[in-house]
Amino acid sequence: MRFKLTIIIVVLFLSGINIFDYCLRAQNAFSITSAEITGKYTIPNCPQWLNHAVIYQIYPQTFYDTNGDGIGDLNGITEKLDYVKNLGVDGIWINPFFDSPFNDAGYDVSDYYKVAPRYGVNEDAKRLFDEAEKKNLKILFDYVISYSSIDHPWFIESAKQEKNKYSNWYIWTNNTWLNPPEVYKDSFIKGYSRRNGQFMRNFYWNQPALNFGFANPEEEWMLPIDHPDVLELQKELKRILRFWMDMGADGFRADMAGALVKNANITGNDQFYSTRDEGTKKFWRSIRDIFDIEYPEAFMVAEWSHPESALDGGGFHADFYHWFPGYNDLLQKESWRILNGYSEGYSFFDKEGKGNIANFLKMYLDQYNKTKGKGYILLPLGNHDLSRLNINRTVDELEMIFAFSIVMPGIPFIYYGNEIGMRQVYGNPYVEGAYKPRAGARTPMQWEKGKNLGFSGADAEKIYLPVDKADDAPTVEDQKNDKNSLLNRVCRLIKLKKAEPALAAYAEFVPVYAEENKYPFIMARAADKNGILAIFNPANCEHEAEFSLNIKTDKFQLISGSESQINRKGNTYHIKISGQTYSLYRITL
Repeated sequence: MRFKLTIIIVVLFLSGINIFDYCLRAQNAFSITSAEITGKYTIPNCPQWLNHAVIYQIYPQTFYDTNGDGIGDLNGITEKLDYVKNLGVDGIWINPFFDSPFNDAGYDVSDYYKVAPRYGVNEDAKRLFDEAEKKNLKILFDYVISYSSIDHPWFIESAKQEKNKYSNWYIWTNNTWLNPPEVYKDSFIKGYSRRNGQFMRNFYWNQPALNFGFANPEEEWMLPIDHPDVLELQKELKRILRFWMDMGADGFRADMAGALVKNANITGNDQFYSTRDEGTKKFWRSIRDIFDIEYPEAFMVAEWSHPESALDGGGFHADFYHWFPGYNDLLQKESWRILNGYSEGYSFFDKEGKGNIANFLKMYLDQYNKTKGKGYILLPLGNHDLSRLNINRTVDELEMIFAFSIVMPGIPFIYYGNEIGMRQVYGNPYVEGAYKPRAGARTPMQWEKGKNLGFSGADAEKIYLPVDKADDAPTVEDQKNDKNSLLNRVCRLIKLKKAEPALAAYAEFVPVYAEENKYPFIMARAADKNGILAIFNPANCEHEAEFSLNIKTDKFQLISGSESQINRKGNTYHIKISGQTYSLYRITL
């Protein structure tokens, strides 16, 4: 990829400075108005089925309830597999379904080998895996191993005064009254048990950190990463992995994948998300070795949000990249969208037209260029920790966001209900750790008009979270036969993803036009001679752009969205696009 920037570049070439790197460093100088499309690409060492894959995320407690207790269950997912299959997706990621006290909605696991009774029994999981396989759908489970519940038998034993097999399976100081080093001061809980020491949490106080060791042990209680007890814990975690894979699962999403080995050089929230330590990478590479030999078609996805770590030496096939400021700049910069009290500004995908695509691209391109050909960066369209996409957005705006996701490199992940435009529901009770914005984004799937919008036959007061009470709450039933509904627009985009060689996960990605605080954003994808030119203008007014390409073509075949005006003079193109529209054109290189 070669960028010709609106700065004097001769000096940069002579001095050996990479032009793109200079662009990222220069304040208020991000400018892409020229690009070279080659059609060249490198396919990562990943299962082939990922090449054009789309994955659907299901939050099990609010997807579909078959036994009338007000909580979704595994049989509910099995019963709705035809719906998921008809979307055109290739697989399903299911949030944790293991036994738990549910202080954090199941992310606090108390038995890794057992399905939580509210979701069913292990035989229901086996049936789900088997039925999904018949429909050629892959099932990913949530591999939550950076912490467990305080109710897990391992921790109960670890908290005892008497030394036992599990004493070092969690991180404990050796004195209740002596605080750990300052960098860890907010991460330890004291006075919990009779054991003389404080235990380390890895998120909520009741989620004690499993002990993967310390990168540089400085205290007697800090174990090295090769300590026998650390390695014994890892063996057990691998047995758990094989248990579910052998039952029929097709891979996993690793919760907080970067927060295993502890590192005193990393401070703040990075202790929970990415310690960027080689010991953490080493563990995940050992998991990848298991997959490559025993489960070669299985999929490893990280919630690391640092693709450089997860994909380059970390062993993962893909990494969710959403815990970074650029993601907010793209979709949820406004405080009333992110709903967590710390963000303010304007999203690029907002009709006000005050967003800045450059803020997203600066960070995304840095990670993309460092990991190209090594794995996939994932930009999820919402999830259980984020606000719904549909906060003050129209169907046309939502379609444009889905189109952006389909066109970007990697593998789109669609959060249940977003395909019909389910809205963020305000005023919900905080259930099982679901504070803002999570409570309003985890509401029951809206299947049809009527009782509980088709989610459950239980009385309303028994429902896990209240359903959207609005008269115009979107439902699957209302949209499935409407060709212009968001549901059918999304299905068409997924179909397009699979049909176009240039939309393969690995295809070349080339930003063509992106200016600070300007619209539109234009990019190209290409594979061999097949190309896609994509133009996005979320703003509510017309915008123009001028750029140059190394190819000369007047053949632009619209395959999705609305027509834009395109004029060419030599290698220079002038585009005019209406407000709140996008254009996807097929081109030949």
